[in-house]
Amino acid sequence: MTPAARRTPPSQHAPELRAAARHLGRRRFLTVTGAAAALAFATNLPTAGAAAAAELDAGKLTDDPFTLGVASGDPRPGSVLLWTRLAPAPYQPDSGLPARRVTVHWELAHDDRFRRTVRRGTATAHPEFHHAVHVEVEHLDADRVYYFRFRAGDWTSETGRTRTAPASRSKVAGLSFAAVSCQAYHDGYFTAYRHLADEDVDVVFHLGDYIYEYAVNSAGGARAYTDRTLPDLFNRETVTLEDYRLRYALYKSDPDLRAAHAAHPFVVTWDDHEAENNYAGAIDEQGGPPEEFLLRRAGAYRAYWENQPLRRAQLPQGPDAQLYRRLDWGTLSQFDILDTRQYRSDQAYGDVAHVPGPETLDPARTITGGTQERWLIDGWRRSRALWNVVPQQVVFSQREFDLNPVSKVSMDAWDGYAASRARVLAGAESAGVENLMILTGDVHVGYAFDIKRDFDDPGSRTVGTEIVATSITSGRNGSEKPANWNTYMTANPHLKFYNGRRGYVTVSLTREAARSDFKTVDAVTTPGAALTTAASFTTEAGRPGLNPS
Repeated sequence: MTPAARRTPPSQHAPELRAAARHLGRRRFLTVTGAAAALAFATNLPTAGAAAAAELDAGKLTDDPFTLGVASGDPRPGSVLLWTRLAPAPYQPDSGLPARRVTVHWELAHDDRFRRTVRRGTATAHPEFHHAVHVEVEHLDADRVYYFRFRAGDWTSETGRTRTAPASRSKVAGLSFAAVSCQAYHDGYFTAYRHLADEDVDVVFHLGDYIYEYAVNSAGGARAYTDRTLPDLFNRETVTLEDYRLRYALYKSDPDLRAAHAAHPFVVTWDDHEAENNYAGAIDEQGGPPEEFLLRRAGAYRAYWENQPLRRAQLPQGPDAQLYRRLDWGTLSQFDILDTRQYRSDQAYGDVAHVPGPETLDPARTITGGTQERWLIDGWRRSRALWNVVPQQVVFSQREFDLNPVSKVSMDAWDGYAASRARVLAGAESAGVENLMILTGDVHVGYAFDIKRDFDDPGSRTVGTEIVATSITSGRNGSEKPANWNTYMTANPHLKFYNGRRGYVTVSLTREAARSDFKTVDAVTTPGAALTTAASFTTEAGRPGLNPS
């Protein structure tokens, strides 16, 4: 892991992919077929030959092609993104379809019975994109709920519910959203998603770890299936494009996840497990050759885009994709969605818990990359929003692990990139951000932090709040008070809440306050657990800090 390797810019990744083809014998994914497929990512568009290839007669589809459900995402004032992927046999590499184009019809209406249709059209499901469909519907009314569905041949998908954002300068009174993260299939049932599907929220933010690269055995891990057996092709780590595509098929075939996607538009960002645990930029977990990991990352990013409700602007170019982006909800809130994986410096001190030191304090190290950091701060300076919300991946606030005079902290979180955090907080202050809220996932517990100007001084000014959503399943059932609960609460006086159960967070924003509700289930290794509100906090507009509700 040389310094040059850590700082490889995206523009240099294409030569590294070409170099990867010369390492065909090193790991399983470096096969002739895998390398050729990865190198074909250069344009990420169907080739001219494919565009002219024969089209599959959708009328000959004998099995339901909508086994992975429907989804929508990234709502804008006059536009929304609609998604589905055709997969009559989702657990097969080809999803049960030949390498031919399929015409898919879509419909958008004011009502769920489609008596008042407002838009309809067709889209092509290309085999190059694994027969995924992304429809960007434009010229819609702002701040309005819509219903949508797809049709291929004689098959009609389930109905999805979505919405557009309010007009950019409208003085919106309120907004409700949910934050979710970390849904290891092998750790349990997606019960929390079934509850989320029934919530009255405008949008859901997924903060990363949508899939996990780890093997899933024939019994589904902790799900311990007795009435079904998963194919052996899931019982291996994901490293190739085919592996990642199949893993999304496994996850998206879950009925609870499908229900949540059908009920609400999602805004997604990735963390590490969508590619590999704790990777940093072009550096994999074990510090292998960057050119090899970039080949794997290209497949991971491609499969992510194919299986998420993302717009064309997020379409990967080889191993690179601009996932950070900005959404507005009138003048009530601005959402700056970050990517803290793709551009970060390698973790300090071997990526093990460590006391702060020269590496963590090095101003040359970054968790966002310089371009994204400037984009974030410049966006704050131009913001007209009352609330500035930052959906991102890893814990932002200082989190001390022990009661020693100098405590160990995480090298994978913002604690391992202290200079990055200091620049971001200074940028928020210089931009006049008064109501900063950071949304976080990753750690499989629920936290509520006051963000301090100086975390080492408990009396320092509070400059924002951080809401950490626990996992949907990762970590299995968890506990209300993990073993380190007393230590963490004592070592971190700015930590106002800590809970180790599974679930999600809902947030209601108004012009007066933000209310955050931490919702948990007591078990995920058995289905059907009830939902409980573990704690609620209110933050008054103009007065940062968490107050129990």
